[in-house]
Amino acid sequence: MTTSAVKPGERIKDVKFTDDAMIVDLADGRAINVPLARYPRLLNAKHEERENWQLAGASLGIYWPDLDEDLSSEGLLRGAQAV
Repeated sequence: MTTSAVKPGERIKDVKFTDDAMIVDLADGRAINVPLARYPRLLNAKHEERENWQLAGASLGIYWPDLDEDLSSEGLLRGAQAV
């Protein structure tokens, strides 16, 4: 079994939205820009629901309690889509 080591630079600092994308700022200065179309719950959410996020898992994940959606920086960097 392969496990990934926690990479401090992949910790999430901030999450922002445009009309059609999510931008996730990482601790190492990178920003991940992904189309909301990859995440239907976020795409179809109200502005208030998108903005109600919290950091999870030692800042390596994002959780939206109103949507029961959670994403990890690792998954975002891999290009994983919602299932």
